[in-house]
This record gives sequence, structure tokens and C-alpha cells, in this order.
Amino acid sequence: MRILFLRIMIRILIFLLQLPFSKMIISLIAAIDKNGVIGADGDLPWNIPSDLKKFREITSYKPIIMGRKTWESIGRPLPNRDNIVISRNNNLNVDGAILTSSPEEAITIAKQKAKENGADEIMIIGGGYIYNEFITTSDRLYITEVDIEVEGDAFFPKIDSSIFKEVKREEKSKEPEDDAYHSMVIYEKI
Repeated sequence: MRILFLRIMIRILIFLLQLPFSKMIISLIAAIDKNGVIGADGDLPWNIPSDLKKFREITSYKPIIMGRKTWESIGRPLPNRDNIVISRNNNLNVDGAILTSSPEEAITIAKQKAKENGADEIMIIGGGYIYNEFITTSDRLYITEVDIEVEGDAFFPKIDSSIFKEVKREEKSKEPEDDAYHSMVIYEKI
């Protein structure tokens, strides 16, 4: 009887250890101008080093997911992160990154990498098409609102206030080396 009890307890313990104890957070991070522009001709349409520093702080040691165009604009894997690239081109050279063919495959790999590294958040870093693919399934948005209007060809999707609520807003700031005033705003799914 005692042995049977121990066997049952061991099975229950094994089962419990296999359950995820915390939800994996999927977050989008982007800098947008007043009209939602995020890019122009494959590049950022502004130079804001203080925001890039914040981007590095938020995304380091977490898996990052990006599309082919973002990968090509960066030109290399970002350090201290598992870089995951989504592309329909299975022959794309992504040295130092992981190539996937779908958002679902990218999330599956990112969850595995996050678990291996003790992270509880997956970061979606662009571009426009990738943001559109993930915005409805994301839990959090880190949006740097850049206080300018620029011409661009890549856009962030409209943030639906019935899905996301603003939970934090930093005051506008501008370091001497920054092109424009900007403010980090965090939204969470309602």
C-alpha cells in the first residue's frame, strides 16, 4: 500500500514538473513616428541612440523574432539574443541566426529557446509584415513614440484600444545625439 502511494506521488510530481508555471509573454517592440512609420528604404528613418540602448536593454537575453527585411537591414545577428528569422526563402543565408518558414514555427522555437535560457518573454522586432502577423497574439507592446513625421514605406499596425491598454508612459526626452523627442509607451492586452 505504501509503495503504491509513493508511485502515485512520483507520477503526480513528474506531471507537475512538466507543466509550464508561467505564461510565456509575446511582446512587440517598435519605434514609430506620428503616422505609424517604422521604416524607409530598409532602414530606420531617424537616429535615436538612447532608444537603441533601451531596445538592447529590453531585448537582451530573450529570443527575438524578425522578418527577412529586418534581418537584412540589421545585417548580422544581435548579440546576447537567439535571433530567429522568418522567411519563405529556405535558402536565405542567416549565419548566426535560426531560419524558420512561418510565424508558428518561429514561436515554437522561441519558446524552446526562452525556456532553455530562463526567459519568460519573446520579442518580435519587425518589420511591418511581421508586426501584422503577431499583433493579435501578442501580450505586450513596447512602443517608442517618435515626435516627428517622416516619409516611409513600412508601418506599424494600428493599436486597437479595445484590445490593448496603455499601462506605462515615460515623459518625452531627447538626448543631444538623438534626432527627435521620443517617449516609451507600454501597452498590455486587456
